[in-house]
Amino acid sequence: MPRSAAQLRQDALSIWQAGLEAVRSPALVFDAVEVAGSDLRLGDLLVDLGSIDRIAVVGGGKAAAGMATALEQALGPQLLRDKRVAGWVNVPADCVRSTDVITLHPGRAAGMNEPSEAGVAGVGHMLRIVAGLGPRDLCVCLISGGASALLPAPIEGLSLEDKVTITQEMSARGATIEQMNLVRRSLSAVKGGGLAKACRAGRLVSLILSDVPGDDLGTIGSGPTVLEAASPWDAMAAIQSLALVDFPAGARAAAVLEQRLAERNGETALPDAAITSHGCRVTNVIIGNNATAVDAAGIEAERLGYSHAMTSANRPEGLVEEVAHGMVEMARRMREDASGPDCLISGGEPTVKLAHSGTRGKGGRNQQLCLAALAELPDWRGLALLSGGTDGEDGPTDAAGALVDEGIAAEVQRLGLDPRDYLVRNDAYTFFEAAGGLLKTGPTHTNVCDLRVLTVGR
Repeated sequence: MPRSAAQLRQDALSIWQAGLEAVRSPALVFDAVEVAGSDLRLGDLLVDLGSIDRIAVVGGGKAAAGMATALEQALGPQLLRDKRVAGWVNVPADCVRSTDVITLHPGRAAGMNEPSEAGVAGVGHMLRIVAGLGPRDLCVCLISGGASALLPAPIEGLSLEDKVTITQEMSARGATIEQMNLVRRSLSAVKGGGLAKACRAGRLVSLILSDVPGDDLGTIGSGPTVLEAASPWDAMAAIQSLALVDFPAGARAAAVLEQRLAERNGETALPDAAITSHGCRVTNVIIGNNATAVDAAGIEAERLGYSHAMTSANRPEGLVEEVAHGMVEMARRMREDASGPDCLISGGEPTVKLAHSGTRGKGGRNQQLCLAALAELPDWRGLALLSGGTDGEDGPTDAAGALVDEGIAAEVQRLGLDPRDYLVRNDAYTFFEAAGGLLKTGPTHTNVCDLRVLTVGR
């Protein structure tokens, strides 16, 4: 018996929610951290507790509060006492909560994904903690999406205002994401391996919740514990190619980089496990990513009786309209060929081409994707598509994404809305607010890119 439009919608929501629940940070930490007799398991790494005097915890990100509280629980009261566990973690202001031994510091205001002086102060405290450790100490770093903004630490000679101005100017001058990341890391005291290089512990283990397609360690949170072989020359080349030396903050950045190049000692290291010049052995552990969410969503789809295909984010995606076109083509084939309920689950992070600021509306990439799909496919009988950011945020809106199905398509026709008009103006939020298709979850305090679910009823 074919599934109703209401059931297809509810099933898409249930499948998406199952994917989200699988990447809640406490569950991921509990899976990754275990006290096993005289050993502490961190991912696949076993650390002899007898060789450790103290455990310090630092880090930041949207999911870091949940990671910190789960880590305290996983270690247990006795180990917290015996190993004098303490720490400092930067989190959004709405994530601050009571903890046992790890301080959760409001590194930025809730809903504002921009660096702040409060974040700078928090990072300064972390640097003092890691600098005070010794060879018999263990440092655990907690990193998740949003860490770049929550761990601001301009290198000496630059202010936070300088860094913000440089970032804005690079964006205005058409810098690539690679150039942005190069400069961001090179102008930070903690990014690009800076936190690891400052650590004097015998071992540093970073537990990482990836919000980057392909899980590039140097890009997640700008890689504070990833020891890079890349030279600041690359950042200098980006600054020069964009003519950033033409304004004061850019000129100061160039001067600071020139000084760093003159002082560079040539230290290189591998990104997955390495030893710093101070003898700190560094290991980076991915505890969750987009594939984690996609896999869990697939299990729920199967439980609900759907055949399903899955693909997770392993590389950057193209324009959102291109991704939507691919999903529409798949939806057409599945609707024609499926012998029973079918489902496509995918993850990623497509790119939105912004309209001119004078005509640009309100929306985010998930809302834009659903709008593009609706613009291309007017007949949604037997179909439901949901696309949402796993962090509960989609652009500068209060929605996580949007949903399209037969009911939404009918409401669009009743209201006389033209999807293409709203699409070219990036005004998907206004469109779906009128048609009733917005997905609102509130902040989820996790982030593994976007998750998309297409359900097909036969």
